[in-house]
Amino acid sequence: MKKALTVAVALTTSLALLSACSESGSQDSTSAQATQAISDDQVTPAGEFPITKEKTTLKVMVKGSSIVENFATNEFTKWLEEKTNIHIDWEVAPEKTFAEKLNVSLASGDYPDVLLNMNVSQVQQSIYGKDGVFLPLNTYIDKYGVEMKKMYAQVPYVKDLITLPDGKIYSVPQVNECYHCSLGQKMWIYKPWLDKLGLKVPETTDEFYQVLKAFKEKDPNGNGKADEIPLVGATNGPSSTLDLFLTSAFIEKDFNLKFVKDGKVQVAYNQPEWKNALKYLHNMFAEGLISPQTFTQDRNQLKQMGMNPEIPIVGAVASQNQTVFVDADNERFKDFVAVPPLKGPTGIRSTAYNPYAVSSGQYVITNKTKNPAAAFRLADLLLSEEATLRSTQGRPGQEWVRPEQGELGVNGKQATWKPIATFGKLQNIHWAQAGPSLRTNDLRLSVAADPKNSLELVLYNETKKYEPYKTDPSKIVPPLFFTNEQAEELSSLEKTITDYRSEFFAKTVTGSLDVDKEWNNYLSTLDKMNIKRYLEIYQQAYDQFKSKK
Repeated sequence: MKKALTVAVALTTSLALLSACSESGSQDSTSAQATQAISDDQVTPAGEFPITKEKTTLKVMVKGSSIVENFATNEFTKWLEEKTNIHIDWEVAPEKTFAEKLNVSLASGDYPDVLLNMNVSQVQQSIYGKDGVFLPLNTYIDKYGVEMKKMYAQVPYVKDLITLPDGKIYSVPQVNECYHCSLGQKMWIYKPWLDKLGLKVPETTDEFYQVLKAFKEKDPNGNGKADEIPLVGATNGPSSTLDLFLTSAFIEKDFNLKFVKDGKVQVAYNQPEWKNALKYLHNMFAEGLISPQTFTQDRNQLKQMGMNPEIPIVGAVASQNQTVFVDADNERFKDFVAVPPLKGPTGIRSTAYNPYAVSSGQYVITNKTKNPAAAFRLADLLLSEEATLRSTQGRPGQEWVRPEQGELGVNGKQATWKPIATFGKLQNIHWAQAGPSLRTNDLRLSVAADPKNSLELVLYNETKKYEPYKTDPSKIVPPLFFTNEQAEELSSLEKTITDYRSEFFAKTVTGSLDVDKEWNNYLSTLDKMNIKRYLEIYQQAYDQFKSKK
């Protein structure tokens, strides 16, 4: 294998980078290869364990983790080997340079049997699948995919998102549905200030303006100083920038500022409604209701504001959840409540919605493996509930338990599991969410609601305010497949357009540019940056996606 993959693409619209069709000749050869492999299977029947009667070894490359001590001696690895009779010979790629390691390995031909948690893009899957380096999994799924088929039934969109346009599937994914993340563009407001001033949680853009004005002028923190910061955000995510939440009162859009209308992919930031949103935000900034630091500070600086040790100074914050600006164990945590989507001057009231929660490229089998059926069955097992809880939480009875009857989950129903250990510290018990797993909303929300650790419960209840106003999925641009050439072109266009759009947003809100005077020039500049071509590429990929339905 001599071909080097040199393009590194970061497209904000995609959950994973996807690719295009293979040539028919390559399809025939890989199909023949897969058929031959199936006929030579040396595994027990689907669903039976151990997977192999004879001890089998798989060489696996995994992205390193700062919170996994040693994959080889890890308790989950030991459980997996005992259950399957498959020993894993690990090669750990450096966490910070794993992508470089992957590219070098593939280009040189020195790669292992399996790539685990290496985030293999679907551009790479297409290129190396076509060359026979990655094995198509379709026939293995048909014959052995017990958990894969359950996943398809529980999360119907997964199959489309992991299938390349040539019909081949080259990877087993990770599914991690997160209810509060799917409606993650939120605004949080400090309830004690509302109560002190006799105000209710705002529901319109005008009410929001009036609340911020009261925060600025009426000394809600009671220290006799005009030190209150009515509204603040940060320059980095998740969803802590003002161009996400507040603009949804003027124009309906998805997480990436795109929308679909009459079958056409469009961007929100060149529409007249976007201009009106900019004017609304500028008016608030001009009156001192938005902190100038919103456009210069990062999340660490934002948290310093929220955690001010002397007295509360922040009234409202744009962020996915409160922990972006205040720790969950801080007394102010529960005092911030979510502002529901605001109703704008023309009656629009919407919130961005992301119904897709699939990470492709989590487990890829190469042509080096001598028993690909065993390699696939190992991946299939990782999607089971037992393996998912073990690989993400730890051992039953030690890191998590089955709750007592009557103990309720976050969703208000009987809880099915309950963590009893803290996640996020260096450990050698689980894989810290590396590789395939299946965490549906049903599973995640069935975790026992712990009053002492109420983040999930609070986020669940607060997110309910957003659900009635979520964008219709038909108006959302889904994760799309791009060819290598399209991905390269989009990478350049995306950065140029995004940088300019962000700069124009900041300058017009802060008043260094007059939005009325500069709007036509802004549109003209976007045209010169070839936004038409940018949308054409998305349209081609979107049309291809729709044609599979």
